Amino acid sequence: MPDSSSAHWDDAYARGETSRSWYQAEAKESLEFIERTTISPASSVVDIGGGASTLVDGLLDRGYTDLTVVDLSDEGMSAARRRIGAAADAVQWIVADVLTWEPGRTFDLWHDRAVLHFLTDDQDRAAYAQRAAASVPSGGWATIGGFAPDGPTQCSGLPVRGASSDDLAELLAPHFVPVHAAAITHTTPGGNDQAFAWLVAQRR
Repeated sequence: MPDSSSAHWDDAYARGETSRSWYQAEAKESLEFIERTTISPASSVVDIGGGASTLVDGLLDRGYTDLTVVDLSDEGMSAARRRIGAAADAVQWIVADVLTWEPGRTFDLWHDRAVLHFLTDDQDRAAYAQRAAASVPSGGWATIGGFAPDGPTQCSGLPVRGASSDDLAELLAPHFVPVHAAAITHTTPGGNDQAFAWLVAQRR
């Protein structure tokens, strides 16, 4: 993963998390796709690359109690902790690279919005898929979204690799079975439209 240092992402978040292209006031699509799974508020969820994402806010509001956020940037997660306040103490916040992270446990749901598309190398993408498979038990879920093939070719100064929902399903096979796919348009704070592809899949 090129230039994946924590410093790069700390600098990006230091410019203001609400101005970042990926910002959402509400993680609407993520929450909708999570609702397509069979998990409940008692289930464990890991948000890969969660940073300052508002997904954790939405899950806490829905009563989820076993939440983990993994990101390269402590700056991004600090922004989320400040926003959430005292409720942040109920969340596990981990600064780590998903490709080298060893969680030491499994999760009922693996969520990723926009980490995978920064992995442009086939070997890194395969390692990512193996990490997801090892982190989710049989019957668990993965909800993954990222730039579609007709989406941006760069983000935050880094190259990205678009993928369709079918591409995501192929990457996760044979460990996950596709359940739902969707094409979504994300409008950035600057008013630009970005094509995203999403996949909801269940662990075999």
